[in-house]
Parts: sequence; structure tokens; C-alpha cells
Amino acid sequence: MGIRSRWIKPFDSISMEDVPTVGGKNASLGEMVRSLGSVGVRVPGGFAITAEAFRAHLRDAGLEQWVYQRLDALDVSDTASLASIAAEIRARVAGSPLPAGMRADIMAAYRSLSGAAEGSAAEVAVRSSATAEDLPTASFAGQHETYLNVRGEEALDTAVRACMASLFTDRAIVYRAEHGFAHRSVALSVGVQRMVRSDIAPGGCAGTMFTLDTETGFRGVVLIDGAWGLGETVVQGRVNPDEFWVHKATARAGFRSVILKELGEKAVRLEHSGKGPSQGALREVSVPAADRARFVLTDDEVIALARWAMAVEEHYSRRSGGSPDSVPMDLEWAKDGRTGELFILQARPETVHSQRTGAKLDIFRLKSKAPPLLLGKSVGNRVGVGPVRIVRSSEDLPSFREGEVLLAGMTDPDWEPVLRKSAGVITDRGGRTCHAAIVSREMGLPCVVGTGRGTTTLHDGQIVTVSCAEGEVGKVYDGSVPFQHEQIDPKGLPTPRVPLMLNLADPGQAFRLCQLPAAGVGLMRIEFLVSNWIGVHPMALVHPERVTDRAVREAIHARAAAWPRPADFFVERLASGIAQIGAAFHPRPVIVRFSDFKTNEYARLLGGEAFEPVEDNPMIGFRGASRYYDDRYREGFALECAAIRRVRDDMGLSNVIVMIPFCRTLGEGRAVLAEMEKNGLRRGDNGMQVYVMCEIPNNVILAEEFSDLFDGFSIGSNDLTQLTLGVDRDSELLAHLFDERDPGVKRLIQTVIAKAHAKGRKVGICGEAPSNYPEFARWLADLGIDSMSLNPDSLPVVARIIAEPAPANGPSPSGRGEPA
Repeated sequence: MGIRSRWIKPFDSISMEDVPTVGGKNASLGEMVRSLGSVGVRVPGGFAITAEAFRAHLRDAGLEQWVYQRLDALDVSDTASLASIAAEIRARVAGSPLPAGMRADIMAAYRSLSGAAEGSAAEVAVRSSATAEDLPTASFAGQHETYLNVRGEEALDTAVRACMASLFTDRAIVYRAEHGFAHRSVALSVGVQRMVRSDIAPGGCAGTMFTLDTETGFRGVVLIDGAWGLGETVVQGRVNPDEFWVHKATARAGFRSVILKELGEKAVRLEHSGKGPSQGALREVSVPAADRARFVLTDDEVIALARWAMAVEEHYSRRSGGSPDSVPMDLEWAKDGRTGELFILQARPETVHSQRTGAKLDIFRLKSKAPPLLLGKSVGNRVGVGPVRIVRSSEDLPSFREGEVLLAGMTDPDWEPVLRKSAGVITDRGGRTCHAAIVSREMGLPCVVGTGRGTTTLHDGQIVTVSCAEGEVGKVYDGSVPFQHEQIDPKGLPTPRVPLMLNLADPGQAFRLCQLPAAGVGLMRIEFLVSNWIGVHPMALVHPERVTDRAVREAIHARAAAWPRPADFFVERLASGIAQIGAAFHPRPVIVRFSDFKTNEYARLLGGEAFEPVEDNPMIGFRGASRYYDDRYREGFALECAAIRRVRDDMGLSNVIVMIPFCRTLGEGRAVLAEMEKNGLRRGDNGMQVYVMCEIPNNVILAEEFSDLFDGFSIGSNDLTQLTLGVDRDSELLAHLFDERDPGVKRLIQTVIAKAHAKGRKVGICGEAPSNYPEFARWLADLGIDSMSLNPDSLPVVARIIAEPAPANGPSPSGRGEPA
């Protein structure tokens, strides 16, 4: 597009050096058009109306001094005065005609843009771009207006003036005041961009992308949210969107590393009504059930968007002279419903986690729990307590009091002054990148979005605890639940003599806990994922016809309805959970233990009673390795293997190591390895290691022989103690006898370490003992164990303990000073 003047700059002539002229948003669009088109990043064409045009418009209309005198005298805490003065300013700015020469240049540029469009006039989006916008320290996100599907010169004229006037929305005025920006120092450029018709059904969709995990700041993933129709439903929190996570390192290496997908409700879509350029010309329509039940993007489209996002991030990071992910980005994307093409609509620096240097890790722990009243998506990794205040519209804001928990269907950008006073936020709708989530994250508030029924479940004045400290599921509890808050500085921890790993089951905690100085994950229990993410017995998914209870069959079908086969549901969910932890700690090792439910625990899963025998002592019954090659569970084990194969081979997370629990004999070990090989998991292929749990005395007695079958050992001190002392670890009557520090147990540990080391095999421990008893951890370090896997809250304590020098006289196999 060749039209240029003091008022007009085509995108392909703009770079980030032009922020003072065209604002942050337009400068970023120009930067991407000029620098990233060659690597496939697709940005709709267009032009910027300069910030000088905005200033000239105010001067020509005789408004400049009048506007800023009124703003300088305004007390932004006086909400009534703020609303009145801001509305008056906007009306005058939007109602004044543009200077004739300026308008002529804008229309000439628009006609040039339309020349490449079908018909006589291009459909365009008219976007605001403030000159202080999208800075690393201030996003101005949602402060100014955008007008969509504008068509024709008169409509464009109206939209440009309205966009300029949006510099003076209530929320923008307050934002500038609270962030120390003088009103006169910020001008507004207007971007005119070819419209991507994401509102056209059935395939049009849009959403947001972040090149980090928005809750923890973890830089290793791209998070994509999406919904049908225009992206405003995602940004404003009108829908619970689909969510996709892509692991950057393996995606760069060419793998299909969509490590997690969450299907959102997507109940409504926003589309253009065809009645004009204003926001009022948009309409909200219901999404058909079939479209709600499918993802808005295919895996190929998710990977394509993620690679574009990484290219944008790397480009901006290079410009700043930092590492490839030193400038994390916040982007908006859209898919045209007519052509199926994907586009990046906006890109700006992320402004919450990118500003944290040497950040400490906040760990909140609830001291007690009851069943939660509400579940949603957690934002903020914090806990807040306060009385509920339901806000249904801006008319309810004056009654809000500091320290209350704000509860709404969805929040509005104009509510930000009130949000700052809240103890927490709860919404019925919205995802992790909606307005409520973004603002809560920036303000350090716990926020649970997408509860579905918060405004109909809670009431004004009800005391609640808003917990975002339990993983990706946010929970709202009745009453004031006591909690602890600890702050850990990972850089302040000493280097331990023995590598410390983590026991970890909940993938929702992985992106936060991977920031601890851990050597990896020494134990990831599959059982958590099966219980909490899947909830169905794997054999019931392979053979639903064997489930005789009709209600149970229907419940199983409902959980797996979105997958081609019920078994695919199990594989994909299990793979996603493992991949999330594998990606968080990549390239550090993550040891995944195959399922070790007991028969009574398996029976409690949906459909489980049809497949599980009743045992008198399940603790030493049909569990662990004995299940994997048995016809009663062989097909279920095949699903576990398929999930591991997907994580390692398809997603590229070869740092995942597998481990066999409760392997009683050498013959059983060989049978399990053969069963794995039948299911495409051969020890040694693609560097795959197979560990075995050491939790049976026979594992110690035959440690040399087990070393020939497996790559390493992980001591399960709970079961080893149980079987050494003959004490049921669940028995309250015998609890006084159960002690991992017993000399006999410790002699076995000392023996297996010596035997395994003689065969060149590593030995770690993943039982509770080093987490519970610091002196036991010191003894293990003195013994020369290769690693300890701890509960996350124990790692700082143990790191300090085993940073001390080893005693000169060497270890004793007893823990209490008894002779060896």
C-alpha cells in the first residue's frame, strides 16, 4: 500500500522505533509485517493513523486545553465525577469532525487497502494504539476501544473518531493516574487493519496466546486460548474457552508437542450483526451443542500458532539483546471462517512475570479442607479470605467494601478500581486469559474463573476462602480456612551433596514447582492422574460391555464422549498429565511409575467393580508388576504404555523414564519387560531407561540380578519397611512399630546401594523417610545414595541439612546410634 503522509503510515513501513509516532500496538504490527513474514507469520495488512493526527484533531476542534485542564483537576477516586467528565470529553472528541486534509489522507489509504479486497470497500478492524501502550512495564490492555467489521468511508470516519475518544474512557484515565502517566504525555494512534472474519461459522474462531504459563511465569510453554467467533468473548470472559499448551523445546525440534488440551464450554459466539461499525453492532448467539463438544483448533493449527508465537518472542528477545525467551509475549490470533487462514492480530510484551527478577516462590498451604463449594480455573497461586459481594453490574460497585471477595458473572474493565480493593475474585465464566484473570494476576489476587454457578451458589456477606494454591483447579470453600504462607528464594538454597528430586503427582503444580532447584522428578505416581483426571477403570474403557450397571456405563460414556473410542480418552488424558510434568522439568529426568493401585482402590473407580477381585489383604495382593502381564489387566497396561509412547515418541519428551513397582521376582521383571516390548516400549530404544522399585526384601537379596534387567533402583521405604518388619503400614494398632529408621531396614538400604553400585546402577529413594526425618536424609547422603526424591515442601530443609560436610567416621547402618 503506497499512501503515506504525516497522518498515515502503512504497516510495512513501521518498526518498533515508531512507538512515539504510532503507539505500541501499531508499531508491533508493523514490526511483525516487516520482519516475520519471511518465516511464515501471517499478519493482516493495514495502516496506522499517527498520534500526531490525534493531537491535530484535538487542536483543530479547539479541545486540547479544555480536555487536559479538566483531567488535571479530576480526582479519579470520585467515581461519579470521573464518569461524568470522561463521558463529556469522549462525546466532544468523537463528535468533532476530522480536519479535512487528514480525513482525505485516511480515505485515500483506505481505498488503497480496499483495492486488494473483494468489493468496493474493505472490511476493517479499527484498533487503538496508545503511545505509552504495550511497554514492558504497562500493558494498557483493555483500556481503549476496538471497532470491528467496519466497512465504507462514513463508517470508518465514525470509528476513527470514536477510537480516538476512547483514550478518555474511565478505566484508561484511572490506569494512567495509577501508573504515573501524565495525561498529556499519552496520545492515541489508530490502526486500520484488514478484518479477519473469525465471526463466520462454522470454522471462524479466535483467542489469545502467551509464550509462558500465565500463572507461574514458566517460560517453557505456549498457552493458547480459543473460542468460536470473535476473540472478545475470550478476552472479556464471556465464555470458558478451549485451552492448549505447547512445549517450546520439543516443538522447535519438530515434535507434535501439544502437551495438554482442555475442552471449554464455548456456549456463545460473538459475531457481527451487519448493522454498523460500533460495538453495538455485535451480537451474541448460542453455539450448537456439536460445536461446543469439539475443539476450535486442530493439533496442526495449535502447533502452527505456537511456532509463530515463538518466532515473535525470539524476534523481540533478540531486539532487546536477551535470551530467546527473555521477552515473553501476549498475542491475539484469529482464524477466518471463510478461508480457514490463521492470523496474528496483536503482539505485546507480557507485563506481569516479565518484570519479576530473582522472584521468590510463594507456597500457600491450607491447614484443613472440606468439600469445596465451587470449582473453576485457578489464577494467582494464592489464597484469599473475605465476605462475598455479588456484582451484577456497575450499579453495584459503590456498595463494594475493601477486603470483600468480588463475585460476578464476568468482570468489566471499568471495575478495575474496585478489583484492587478485593480479597479475591470469583467469576461464573471466563478462562485463564480473560479480563478478570489478567487483572487479578497483575494485582496479585487469587481468582477462580469459570465456576459456572458462583452467582447462584453464594450469597452476599458469606465468608469464603478462595484457594488458587492447589494446582490448576481453583477452589472456593465455605468459611475462613486457616492457611500457611511460606516464601522460598530458590537462589538462596545451598547446593546439596546429593541431587534432590521431587515426588510429584499433580500436573497442575508442575510449572510452579519446577522452579525449585530440583534435579528432576524422582517419583510421578500415575494413580493421581487415573483417579483425578480420568476416574474410570482402564479395563472398563477397553470393555465397557462388561459393566453391568447401566448408570455407570452412561457415566463412563459421558466422560469419554469427546474421543473416538473410550480407550483413547484414557491414553490422551494420561499422556497429557505425564507430558505436563515432563515438559515442566525438561530436560531433567522425570521418573514415571506405572500404576500401583491395590484392588480395593481400583474397584472404587467407575466400572472397577466389574474387573477387580475382592482380596483380604490387598496391600500384598494383586498389585504392581503382577497385573501388567496378567489377562485380567494386560489390556489396561497396554493403555498405560500407549500413553508413555505418545509422550516420549510423539511429543519428544525423552526425559521421561518409566519405573516398575512391586516387582516380586526376576521372572516377573522379565515378563513385564516383554509385555512393554509388545506395546512398543523397548528398553534402550530412543534412550529409554526402565527403573524398578526396591520395596521387597527379594529386590535387595537379588539386587545384582535385578541390575541386569533394569537401569536403576528407587527405594520405596514405606513398603520396604512394611515387608521387612511384617507390619501392615495402614494398621493403627501397629503404628508404633512402623519406622523406616529401624536398623534392619537401614541394613537393607545399605546393602542394595552397595550391590547396585557394584553393577554400575544408580539408586535413589522416593519413600517418605527423607522427607519426614532430616537425620535420615543426612544418613543417606553419607551412605552415597545417588538421589533423594522428596515432597516439595521438604526440599529446602533437606538441601540445608545435606549441604553440611559429611562426618569423618563414615555412616552407620543404624539411625539411632545402634552398632551396625
